[in-house]
Formats: sequence, C-alpha cells, structure tokens
Amino acid sequence: MFDPDIAPSGTLLGLLQRGRGDGTLHALAAPRAEALAALDDCVLRDPRRDWQLENRSLYYARLYMQLDGGLEEIERHLFHPDDRTDTREERTGLALSVLGHLASYGRDAALLLLRSYAAVGANWRWALDELALRDTDDGLLSLAPAVLARFPETPEGEAELAAAVRDAFEPRPWRLWAEDARYGARVRAAGEQGSFDRWQRQLTPSGPRPGWSVREVLQWAEDGRAARPAEWRTGAAARCLAAVAGPEDRPELLAAARSGPDAARAAALHHLAERGDPETLDLIEAAVTDPLGCAELTEAATGAFLRMRAVAAVERARIWAHRPDRLGAVAAGLLARRGGAQDAGAVLAALRRTVQAEGPDADGLWELADGVGRLGVDCAAPVLRHIYRETSSSHLRGRAAAALAATDPGFAAGFAVECLWDCEETTRELAARTAATGDARVVEQLRRLAADPAEETEVQTAVRGRIGPDAAEV
Repeated sequence: MFDPDIAPSGTLLGLLQRGRGDGTLHALAAPRAEALAALDDCVLRDPRRDWQLENRSLYYARLYMQLDGGLEEIERHLFHPDDRTDTREERTGLALSVLGHLASYGRDAALLLLRSYAAVGANWRWALDELALRDTDDGLLSLAPAVLARFPETPEGEAELAAAVRDAFEPRPWRLWAEDARYGARVRAAGEQGSFDRWQRQLTPSGPRPGWSVREVLQWAEDGRAARPAEWRTGAAARCLAAVAGPEDRPELLAAARSGPDAARAAALHHLAERGDPETLDLIEAAVTDPLGCAELTEAATGAFLRMRAVAAVERARIWAHRPDRLGAVAAGLLARRGGAQDAGAVLAALRRTVQAEGPDADGLWELADGVGRLGVDCAAPVLRHIYRETSSSHLRGRAAAALAATDPGFAAGFAVECLWDCEETTRELAARTAATGDARVVEQLRRLAADPAEETEVQTAVRGRIGPDAAEV
C-alpha cells in the first residue's frame, strides 16, 4: 500500500478520489469542464491506497459515460514516454480498467485504445486481459503478431513466452492463437513448456523433508530469515511443526518461544497458539514487550494471539485492550470480533482512540468499525460518520456504512442514499437493501442499477428485492 495525495473530502476532487457516491452527484451538478478535469486526475493518478483491493474503474467509467467525456487524456497518459521507463502496473492499470468498462458500454474508441496499447505498451498484459473479456475473436487475432514479437525466437525468449502463457490471467487470447495455423505451433509449445515448468517445481520442493526434528524445523525458520529478511517462514515452519512435534517436544518449543532467535521464536509461538497451550498468552506478552525483539517478532506474536480460539484468549483480551501498544490494539480487535455486550465500551474506546491517534485511514479501524456495528453500539454513530466522510479507503468506508446501518436510525434516509452511487459493489448492495425510497433519486437509481449490464449480480438481486423483478422496465 501507499499513501496517495488525497484532496479534502469537501472538494469535488476529494469526493471522486474516495469513490463516494456524492462524488458522482456533485460531478453531474458541476460545470462539465471542471468535472472532467477532476475525473481525469483520478484516472491518471490512481488515488487508491491499495490498488489491488479497492474498486474505482466502473465508478469512473460510468461517470465518463454520464459526462460524455473524451479519452484524449487517457490516451496521452498511456502513450507517454514514461511508459517505457515506469513499467509498474499501478501507473496504467486503472486507466486500462476504465477503458475496459467503457468498451463494454459500447465506446469503440476505448476498444481501439486498448488494442493499440496491447500492441506497444509496457503493461500490455493488463490491456490484453481487458480485451480478452470484451473483444471479438478477429480483434484478438489481429494482436498476435505484435504480442508474439515481444518474445524473440531464442531460448530465453521462448522461456519468457512460456511464462507469459502459463501466468496469463485470461487465457482466451492464447487459446485463440494456439488454434491459428500461423502461430499455433509456437504458442502450443509455449503452453506445454509452461505446464512442464509448473510440474517440475512441484517435484522439487525446497522446504523441510519428512523426518526432520523440531530443532531442524526451527533452524530452517531462522535460516529463512537470514536468507530473506523481509520474508519470514513463520507460517510454513508452524505447519511443519504440526507434522513433526509431539508431546515430548513441548519443553523445547516453550524454550524457543521464550528466548529463541526471533524467527524460531515466532514459529514456536505460532505453533503453540494453534495448539492452545496454556503458557502461550504469557509468552506472547513477553515477546511483544521484549525490548530486544524486532517489529517482525511483535507482528508474529500478535498474529499468534489472533489464532487462539480458547475463551482464555478473550478473557486476556479484556485485560490487554486498554494497553496503548500494539498488543492493546490487537486485543481490542479480537473483542470487536468475538467479544460480548460487556465489551462494547472497550471496543468503542479503542475506535475513538485509534481515530484520534492515527486518523481515519488507520488499519485497525476495519475490525473496530465492524465490532461496534456487530455489538450495536448506538453512540458510535458520530465517529463512524467521521470515518465514512474522511477515509480515503473505499473498503473502510463500506465497513463504516454497514456499522451505521446497524447503529444510526438516520442511515436509511441519509448516507444510504449516497451509497447507491458508491464505487464499491458491497456498499451499493447495502444501500440497495436499506435506502429509503421516499427520495425520488433512490427509485430512479435502483432502476438504473437493475438495467446496467455491468452491475454486479448481488447488487441487482438486492435491487429487485426492493422494487420487483421487472425493476428495469417499471
């Protein structure tokens, strides 16, 4: 994830960057040139904190259609000289996804842009995936020469081609090319090589072998930390421990969890937590508060705590939830998921504390917002409204909306109306189920969603549950 430059929530640009329903409504009411400038800014400078999780493409594509926006700025961005040096998917991925939706809506210019970019652009794989879902067979076949020319007919080029065929997200173009007499032999050979490579990797695992002892597994975990400091083998080592450890190994595992090297300590804590060992909670607290422990050990220890299913873990969370450190935050999150009515105050306090200390985009807010909604904490509505308005994460906004639906009597006639235009389908689905139909805009938008072929099935099901199976024709 990264932190993009997000405009204030009260501005048109800020609303569109967040993907809020009010962004669409304000854009349609604003001068067209101003709205299109803000829309282009969003598409060309992806505003999402996590571009692999949050949705924006359909939201922006719909607004291009409603504003009858041109694609000149997108074309300039895709074919800019920067495309040769900055080949990150996130530079062009959102623009390509928007073009894909526009092509689905019948914008031929969008389809032609995708074809052109697939032929020469750095992020050609993404463009090809968009075309695989929307282009004709003839259109895809016309791209074969340009795509295959990317791979020289050398051993290295053929290996890269095999990897491209093997890892393709949408296989339709490759299947078409494999059936064409002009390219079929080469593409089929690449597909066969890719399958062979996958099979070969499965036959040569690099992990522990049967017969390893607890000590050897823990050493393997520590060796992994030395080889790749950013990629600990904690989970894999814990799974191996589950296969090799017996009751007689408990003293060794406890010793490792108490004072072993960090990676081995993390693996032992993970294993003991999954087994519900009674000493694990004290060992987790010791690891988190160890002044010599690293940040990765703290995360592993708190992760082990979250894996515990015993009632003792909830009881300990009630003690830890008021701590000002990482362990306190994780304990409050556990209470948000598994606590009872008596924990409502602690969860609400953690929600307020997190917003005040870390702002409306803090990672821990997701489960805390879920928790106050699950526990029906009515007095949480003000802080939930603040999160809804200010967060740049559309997923967190959706969580806040769901919690407001459970805690705020005014939600149905308020934020739920705006949510019908939200960028996240789960938020639109919630709105379709709850928005008060006394507002004429609500019924009109419900019908529009029901008739839109690009809308998600879950949203359309919710819409038809409100206004009938023939909603589009009403």
